[in-house]
Amino acid sequence: MGGFCGVVSKEDCVCDLFFGTDYHSHLGTHRGGMAVLQSDGTFHRSIHNIQNTPFRSKFENDLTAFSGAVGVGVISDTDPQPLVMSTKLGTFAIVTVGFISNIEELKQELFSSNCMQLQYSTTSGMVGPTEVVSALIATQNSIVEGLKYVHEKVKGSCSVLLLDSEGRFFASRDKWGRTPVVLGKKEDSMIALQESCALHNLGYEHVRDLGPGEVVELTYDSAVTLVEPNKKMAICSFLWVYYGYPASSYEGRNVEMTRYRCGSALAKRTPTEADAACGIPDSGTSHALGYAHEAGIKFARPFVKYTPTWARSFMPQDQRQREHVASMKLIQIPGLIKDRRLVFCDDSIVRGTQLGKQAEKLYSLGCKETHMRIACPPLLYPCKFINFSRSKNEYDLVTRRYIREKEGENADVEKYTNPEGESYKEMVEYIRKKLNLTTLAFQHIDDLIHAIGLPAEQLCTYCFTGKDYTINGECYQCPCKSGECPCHSDKHKE
Repeated sequence: MGGFCGVVSKEDCVCDLFFGTDYHSHLGTHRGGMAVLQSDGTFHRSIHNIQNTPFRSKFENDLTAFSGAVGVGVISDTDPQPLVMSTKLGTFAIVTVGFISNIEELKQELFSSNCMQLQYSTTSGMVGPTEVVSALIATQNSIVEGLKYVHEKVKGSCSVLLLDSEGRFFASRDKWGRTPVVLGKKEDSMIALQESCALHNLGYEHVRDLGPGEVVELTYDSAVTLVEPNKKMAICSFLWVYYGYPASSYEGRNVEMTRYRCGSALAKRTPTEADAACGIPDSGTSHALGYAHEAGIKFARPFVKYTPTWARSFMPQDQRQREHVASMKLIQIPGLIKDRRLVFCDDSIVRGTQLGKQAEKLYSLGCKETHMRIACPPLLYPCKFINFSRSKNEYDLVTRRYIREKEGENADVEKYTNPEGESYKEMVEYIRKKLNLTTLAFQHIDDLIHAIGLPAEQLCTYCFTGKDYTINGECYQCPCKSGECPCHSDKHKE
């Protein structure tokens, strides 16, 4: 994933930019960077590797070198950012967040038209996505036209903050609004970022969320829309389930409150006799609180998370390293486990490796029963829009490995999305046995949508359903046959 922040101020922006960027550190641990426009019209930029050291500690010593009224910062899991690019449109600093699924196609198009020279922007010697986006922008006659062009050309998602050498600051949300971009304002400053939780402590009031595909120009006291937002949105539902920060809200829906509702829905639909409800830290904790309240049972923490020296477990490139980090971070409290029937809530099951190991530890410490409740439906389709996981292959998913084992390579995956169907039930039972759980249940898609509180047609649920109107133009998770769907087209009605 990754996250960004940009600030434009009447005075100096550096302090707000530094802390605003730092509030996105949970979204990645690859690289962090900041670029500020100095009074002489040049950019001061710094980029650090933050794989084993937090953004804040890497940049604290750099702050005295930064000075200026407008700047951008980023936590990046793709390429080193921000980039400072010299183009026919002038020099600009740029940061991007998202996932460009057709990046190789765009590279070849730019190379063949001589719009882009092969530059070594990353340590691997590969042209990164931010450089590709910069080149796309530079093919047009203005920055605004360039940002519109990015929306047209990119498959997947790409949100952008861009600052030119004249001090003009642009914020652009990806075409389908898969990731959020939030605007905030205080006296003599405006801010654009992804995590709204940063606003309050920095003294900003929430102004609004950008719409899908919207482009705005920010000054220290205004936000002017230059490209109107699209009517359709497909914001990632996994924001609320997993990687969004609990104190943040997207489209007016708070993450923590949504997770409470998810846990409550699990308790209603899949109740079980248990002595306590527990969460797999961190995101599972909120779901477990909702479950415990609805079920009328105690909440307990038989697992606590040790984080000061460990990276996020999904970040390391090597799978064995990821598993080791995940295992080392969770510490058991035997007195809350022995002779107890425990129901655990977790955000999702990807490979299932770590969950199986934790179940083994629980039984070794005397747990009588281990019931698992997952806050989202089974992950059946790898995300092709925002890259929230290190999974590169569909068979990284335990669900798809089961389907391949049962039916081969060309199985009908869609039938495994129906929780009332036998194929779905057999798949869940397979996972339960593989992980050695007493019971296992996943959230139903309608319960997840209800917990988030947005209309189904505004949410991307592709990784659960395999359906998305931005791919095939079809409505999904809505009563198409009745003709009541808000995104219904004449083609569908026919």
